[in-house]
Amino acid sequence: MSDRPSNFNVPNALTVLRLVAVPLFGWMLLSHPVDATWRSWTTVVFVLAILTDFIDGKIARHYNLITDFGKIWDSVADKALTGMAFIGLSIIGELPWWISGLILIREWGITLMRVFMLKYEVMAANKGGKYKTAIQSLAITLWCIGLWRTPTWFDVVAWVAMYAALALTVITGVMYIIDAVRIRRAALVAGEGHDAGQHRRDADES
Repeated sequence: MSDRPSNFNVPNALTVLRLVAVPLFGWMLLSHPVDATWRSWTTVVFVLAILTDFIDGKIARHYNLITDFGKIWDSVADKALTGMAFIGLSIIGELPWWISGLILIREWGITLMRVFMLKYEVMAANKGGKYKTAIQSLAITLWCIGLWRTPTWFDVVAWVAMYAALALTVITGVMYIIDAVRIRRAALVAGEGHDAGQHRRDADES
């Protein structure tokens, strides 16, 4: 009997809920970009959705409900939600496209790399990645409120948060690449050792 937790658990349900929230959030942001009331509710939807990321992680670790589904799709849900935010803010002309572009290239590039790395090992989100998500979430929340209706000091804080998010996104991306190279190298070495051992056993048997 396997001791591995079932994929049907609360943390994974929260991950799916976060995925479902993506189109709702995107529609709210794009359909009423300069309506103060709508922007407030759009911000609430984003905050509630992103909070499920921190909640599901705590529940999964506390009750030992960590699954391969959660390791992969938790990250995908984060990137879908934040990606919609960055794209949406650029579409409505508030966030420069070059910032959105750099962040999205890193986010989805690393996600594809993690899928490729499944043949060697499941790469769970590291602490740096969690900090990156937290800073991105803060920056997006500030921008979702709407810089066009805020005082100057708020604008400064929002821009600082966004540049900090951009820097962490790039730095953690490099860290993931380094980890992937290490994992692949270790797997190849282990495979060569296994092949050598098999050859020795075959030779002994012959």
